[in-house]
Amino acid sequence: MRLFSTPSRLYRVLAFAEMVTWTLLLAGMLLKYVLQVTDVLVRIGGGLHGFTFLSYLVVTVLVAIDQRWKLRDVLLGIVSAVIPYMTVPFERSAIRRGLLGEAWRLRTEPGRKPLEKVASLGLRHPLPAALIAIVVVAIVFSVLLSLGPPTEWFS
Repeated sequence: MRLFSTPSRLYRVLAFAEMVTWTLLLAGMLLKYVLQVTDVLVRIGGGLHGFTFLSYLVVTVLVAIDQRWKLRDVLLGIVSAVIPYMTVPFERSAIRRGLLGEAWRLRTEPGRKPLEKVASLGLRHPLPAALIAIVVVAIVFSVLLSLGPPTEWFS
């Protein structure tokens, strides 16, 4: 699977997808709240963005475990998804700082810690791991959808 061939390739794709879905969501918000035309793009863009956001978080954690990121870098990667259009600059910064390698470390060496063992298993069996990750993200996404918009969670 070419998408999973390197940490840098997978991370680049998800960072770009996160940016594209931010655009859809923001365009939908413009149409709904500013122009008061329709809310259909908020529903579509919001759904795509939510799913992509959760997927980006999963990939950030996977890459961080495999590439041995410091906690600060993991947190910056996660925060970059919350701020519109920051995932691509973060990904480019991660490449410059050597955080995104051209090989999966845990495909060739065994994991020592529990999270590394899980990541290693997933990287050695990418198709089942990707399917499991998609199902887990879909379940979390569905639960969050049932809770309603984030602005209403605490009201």
